[in-house]
Amino acid sequence: QVQLVESGGGLVQAGGSLRLSCAASGRIRSINTLSWYCQAPGKQRELVASITSGGRSNYADSVKGRSTISRDNAKNTVYLQMDSLKPEDTAVYYCHADQIIYLNSRNSLAAALDKWGQGTLVTVSG
Repeated sequence: QVQLVESGGGLVQAGGSLRLSCAASGRIRSINTLSWYCQAPGKQRELVASITSGGRSNYADSVKGRSTISRDNAKNTVYLQMDSLKPEDTAVYYCHADQIIYLNSRNSLAAALDKWGQGTLVTVSG
């Protein structure tokens, strides 16, 4: 009864920028840590950046200094600003929430754990 939907992916030239968004839908009361992962063709999914409900962020070494994760708790949305993009950044980017507290169909509080979005493709041409 909760869903994560990413947007903002696309084709960009090397050195360019993109801003990814991920909005959580449903009768949400709170979201714990939100993260962005990427999965390049033939590779495992890996963490890009994460941000706690309190705003503490963490980045993979590969994107440090080039990316900024942020969240708007009022909109239940997390963003990933990616600058100075490189061809090796090409991947499907997935949004992840480790815990979402929401009101279910019986108007009871429920927890959705380990939620993933459907992914958005980022292609960086070199």
